[in-house]
Amino acid sequence: MAQEPKEMPFETALKKLEGIVEGLENGDLSLEDALKQYEEGVRMADFCTQRLTEAEKKVEDLTKTNQGKFKTVPFEDAQGTSGKSKKKK
Repeated sequence: MAQEPKEMPFETALKKLEGIVEGLENGDLSLEDALKQYEEGVRMADFCTQRLTEAEKKVEDLTKTNQGKFKTVPFEDAQGTSGKSKKKK
């Protein structure tokens, strides 16, 4: 039985996806096997994308203030994608 993506580490899912892509690129699979591999590849790609999105949300960017000190800023704020306007004090 195949391991469910949510139970596997990101790196394992990525390696599995790479293996699937390699197999499909070789062209040695029957149409039925290629379709099964493609479906599994889509599941692995979705899982990897989801995990990367979750990780991106957790990343904090270290930013230097005007006083030369460092502060942490959520990744979205550092990238200017949070959608919130920044208020100056």
